[in-house]
Amino acid sequence: MQVRELNQSDAEEYYRLRLEALLTNPDAFITTYEQEKQRPDPIKTIAQRLESDTSRTFGLFVKETLAGVVTLVRETHPKFSHKASVLAMYITKDHRRKGGAELLINELIQFARAIELEVLHLSVVTDNHPAQELYKKLGFHTYGTEVKAIKLPGRYLDEDHMVLFLK
Repeated sequence: MQVRELNQSDAEEYYRLRLEALLTNPDAFITTYEQEKQRPDPIKTIAQRLESDTSRTFGLFVKETLAGVVTLVRETHPKFSHKASVLAMYITKDHRRKGGAELLINELIQFARAIELEVLHLSVVTDNHPAQELYKKLGFHTYGTEVKAIKLPGRYLDEDHMVLFLK
């Protein structure tokens, strides 16, 4: 397994994995599969996003196939520029619980430290215990729970908000 920052040449493979993530784990993402499929020119949009100044997406590769992703989005307001959010974490079912998620998050944390970020935030659905355990293992801690954070047809999901202080 290898982790590297994605760039515009990875846009098609990223899009394929994103669609898989939205189908496989719809509760973990705000965007739905149907919404993603309706986006005009998604590959071009993703390519531009992968070259953004305010975000970085890291990919987990297994035998040259993209098997996982995570995105870091830095705050742009000067008073918040010491912080960033961890978003869109996903590992394919075949590669879960094999250390890839930890590799991805560790790479993201190293990058965050290299660009002198001080605080990382993320949100995770409260019943996603494997993700919570991973984040806690890597030093994140829960600072609050948002009840009814996500509204789905006929039910709600709560989210834990977690933080990692880098300095």
